[in-house]
Amino acid sequence: MDETTPPGTPRTLTAADLQRRLEAGEPLRIVDVREEGELALARLPLEVLHLPLSRHREWLPQLETLLDRQQPVVVLCHAGIRSWDFGCWLIQEQGYGEVWNLKGGIDAWSREVDPQVPRY
Repeated sequence: MDETTPPGTPRTLTAADLQRRLEAGEPLRIVDVREEGELALARLPLEVLHLPLSRHREWLPQLETLLDRQQPVVVLCHAGIRSWDFGCWLIQEQGYGEVWNLKGGIDAWSREVDPQVPRY
C-alpha cells in the first residue's frame, strides 16, 4: 500500500494504467460487479469475472474458489463507486491483500482506452 491509500481501501488504478499492466502481462484478476443489463450494454474485451452485487448470495459461498488471494484483483463497475465499495469489502471483510479499483469504471475505459466499448 502506498502512502496515499488509506488502510482498508483499494488502490486506485486508471484505465490507461490498467491497459499498460495488462499489456505487460501482469496476472491481474478483473472483477466486474455490474448487473446483467449493464453487461449487455458494454463489457471489457478481456477475461473478466462477473460478480453482480445484487446476486451476492449466489456467488459468495464460492468466493474462495473464484478469487485467488495471492493474485492482484482489479474491480470495476460503471463509474467506480460500487467497485470501490466492493474493493473495501474484499479487503476489510474478506482479507484480500492487493485490491485495485478502476477509477471511472468502464466509462473511463471507453473514454480513455477503447472507444469501441459503448458508453451508457
